Amino acid sequence: MKRCMSTALVLAALLSPFTWSQDSQPTKPPAHKSVPKTLGSKEARLSRDRALAWLVKTQNKDGSWARGVIVGLIDSGYSVASFYDWQYAANALACMALLRSDETPARRLALEKGLNWISTSRVPYRGSDWDNDTVWAALCGVACAIDVAKDTRFTDTSTMKKLRVRAKLLLHNLKRNQVPSGGWGYYDDKPYTKRPKWATSFATAMILPVIQDALKMGWMKDHRILARAKLYVRRCRLPNGAYQYAQRPIPRSPAGESIDNVKGSLGRIQVCNWALRATGEVDFITLKRLRQGLKQFMRYHRFLDVARMRPVPHEAYYANAGYFYFFGHYHAAMAIDLLPKNEKEQWHAQLRPHIVKTQRKDGSFCDFLGQGYMVVADTAYAILTLNGGLG
Repeated sequence: MKRCMSTALVLAALLSPFTWSQDSQPTKPPAHKSVPKTLGSKEARLSRDRALAWLVKTQNKDGSWARGVIVGLIDSGYSVASFYDWQYAANALACMALLRSDETPARRLALEKGLNWISTSRVPYRGSDWDNDTVWAALCGVACAIDVAKDTRFTDTSTMKKLRVRAKLLLHNLKRNQVPSGGWGYYDDKPYTKRPKWATSFATAMILPVIQDALKMGWMKDHRILARAKLYVRRCRLPNGAYQYAQRPIPRSPAGESIDNVKGSLGRIQVCNWALRATGEVDFITLKRLRQGLKQFMRYHRFLDVARMRPVPHEAYYANAGYFYFFGHYHAAMAIDLLPKNEKEQWHAQLRPHIVKTQRKDGSFCDFLGQGYMVVADTAYAILTLNGGLG
């Protein structure tokens, strides 16, 4: 997520090596003494179960996680609505993590409570002329609802009925926020308009398979929405396999050192390749291109490592930001699952150490600042990543 910060806040962040939040631990990155090249499913399961225990333990009484209010001055430039939007998105991811993991009584109860909150809490909305972070709530909320709809445990349940109603409202949110060029973003540029004009490749890509499922289920009717979004993502792909942050007819300059370099596009490569291939673009995103993207992810992974937990967005090499870390790893795991069966485990085994090495003492994960909503979202993404290959 791109951030906008005042000069004073940037200076404050630079002068203080760590950022504190009442919702989190200090965000000092842990020292990684020895990181294995591969990690087996047993170790991954242990790490995942610790993270799931953290989710169950930290759930609020009303079924939510974290809080939808500002908890640190570094985010003071955003609209009031955005804090709830981020909380809503993180809660949807937490529910997805519980849903896709082995069921226990405690996890099932937490999942039921979480889904009830997602279905009955207020509908997210755009908070200001430029700040349109409600799109994150819609992207993650719809993804969660589609996941639940595919799970036979919830077929024809009251939970599913309520969630279907909420999902259709969130899909309408996405429909009216799709930019003219076909993608989705979370800010707008001047002159501010009811339908925003700025989108990103990764926000657009993450929802493509979800919209495809929504169309199949009859939750949406307009197939042009998906076609335009897929075209937007395709147009963002560069010849070297990287994806532009946002579609630009004229590439960024100097392209060699910008965020659109492969080393600045590591997470975007995974989500875009996965999304396009999962929605039928198999001639465009071939297995060879899928593997190429994963090889680039592993080869240049150090640029994600060095960016994780930096308090200033896009300050790391190739404009990487900390909040690309778990988002990128989750979608790398999703890309791996599109490979032939005999290849999957070797790739998941290479991915797991980069998740497990970042786990905090209480079982949670974080890659940026440490606000409550971010810790919940990152922990959920870590769980979903570690689930890869566990069956």
